[in-house]
Amino acid sequence: MSQRITDTTGPASWEDLVTAALLGTDRREPPPATLTPGKDAPAALLDAAAVHTVRRRAGLRPATAAPRPDPAPADDRNELPPAAHRRLLQFLTDRAAPAAGGRRGAAPDLTELLPQWLAAANEHGYRAPAPLLPALLDAARARADLRPQTLSFAGARGLWLARFNPEWKYALRGAVGGSVLLPAADDTNAVLQLWEEGLFAERVALLESIRAAAPARALALLTGTWRTERAEDRLMFLDTLRTGLSDNDENFLEHTLGDRSRNVRAAAAELLSALPRSAFAERMAARATACVRPGTAPGTIAVEAPRECDTGMQRDGVVPNPPTGRGKRAWWLSQIVESAPLTVWSRILAGRAPGEIVTLTVADGWADELHTAWCRAAVRQRDAEWARALLGAPAASPETGPGTASLSERAKLLNILPPGERARWAAEFVSAHGLSDAFQLLGVCAVPWAEPLGHAVVDALEIAREAGSYPWSFSGVMGLAERCLDPAEASRLDLLTAAPEESETSSPGAGTYWSEAFHRLVSTLRLREAMHRELAP
Repeated sequence: MSQRITDTTGPASWEDLVTAALLGTDRREPPPATLTPGKDAPAALLDAAAVHTVRRRAGLRPATAAPRPDPAPADDRNELPPAAHRRLLQFLTDRAAPAAGGRRGAAPDLTELLPQWLAAANEHGYRAPAPLLPALLDAARARADLRPQTLSFAGARGLWLARFNPEWKYALRGAVGGSVLLPAADDTNAVLQLWEEGLFAERVALLESIRAAAPARALALLTGTWRTERAEDRLMFLDTLRTGLSDNDENFLEHTLGDRSRNVRAAAAELLSALPRSAFAERMAARATACVRPGTAPGTIAVEAPRECDTGMQRDGVVPNPPTGRGKRAWWLSQIVESAPLTVWSRILAGRAPGEIVTLTVADGWADELHTAWCRAAVRQRDAEWARALLGAPAASPETGPGTASLSERAKLLNILPPGERARWAAEFVSAHGLSDAFQLLGVCAVPWAEPLGHAVVDALEIAREAGSYPWSFSGVMGLAERCLDPAEASRLDLLTAAPEESETSSPGAGTYWSEAFHRLVSTLRLREAMHRELAP
């Protein structure tokens, strides 16, 4: 029988009991002091803790009830079809178990299909089932890439619910228009009230909504409170100006070049560089043409990088201090060229088209710097003609072609082209170079992949499979194919699910891996097909 505590000095504090439990009764005498240490001390300590727990619970006084919250707002969107509801529940609760040895196995990865399911549900205008809102908000808390589609699907009810759980506070700052009930654009009083008193997500959604309908009114709303906004909020608000950006925004953006936040200044400069008739673009064009001009020999370009970064350049967003390992003059030159309007180069280079300009010889080793800056300018200004010129022919080697060898920069250029042209270019690139350098390029192609691109990817995977190539190096492309291939390709892939014969040059275990990977690919494509069928009205 355990020794009972005789409480002669008053109850021990909870902190004393916790300390004795953490340190051990051999090192710390358990309270109260009248308790004799020994083998019964641990049991006595637990008895004291139990008594203390009862005392604490019995001593609580009923709290005053908090005011009942306002009811959740109505959501008039269509209800999910029953099959789609069950599929969403499966996505939120099930996980594909990894196969032995760390491989993914042959089962589809449901977590990777959830973003696509949410996007399709939003396209069809469905509302999220109320019982699944907590699970949806939890899923988006753990994965930032899910948040835009999740909050749009959750709607105003999801935003209402997020107020009651601190773990969902990300939703209160997420800029998603579908999750906010917005007043009519012509309801001036309601618009002003929401703009001045709303949550950040509501204010961004309001600004985006009005910007799409009446850009000038949205700009007036923004300028009215600009001075009082936080720097990170000003940066997000600036991003909404990309929609409908026009010369009417120039004065505001020019003023913003003097903002106290460096990030805000840089964002304003980037937006101004997309306005080729702006005063900012003219200043950058003057600086660029002072640095880059026709060479003395025909068909050449001469470069003289800036020798200082004056106050005017800094006000226009040129960062004076380069990253580690980068020369100052090259750093200043690249910022100037990428901010200058691309039309200036045809004007000073004898009217040449972009395709001719990128083939000119650049003197003194400045070619890579100049071409990389042109790539960034083409991305900023969404200039498809320059993008085509800088990408070059798909079959050309990235190291020797025009533009830049950087695959991330080339992917941004490819993203400027129309979807059909983008898919054809990527298909020819895969056919010429295989899949090793194609991952980032495939990621910017429209989903589902067009037939030529899908066939090129499958053919390249089949070649790698038959060659016994090291299979794990293709796992990234396989994952993309699962999400992006047209589900109609599933029947074509059935033949590839069988394990190929392994030769002496094959990687150990490659045949089994390829079989599992193609089984998973086929299963995922068929699951995607069923998923879209279930969501169809």
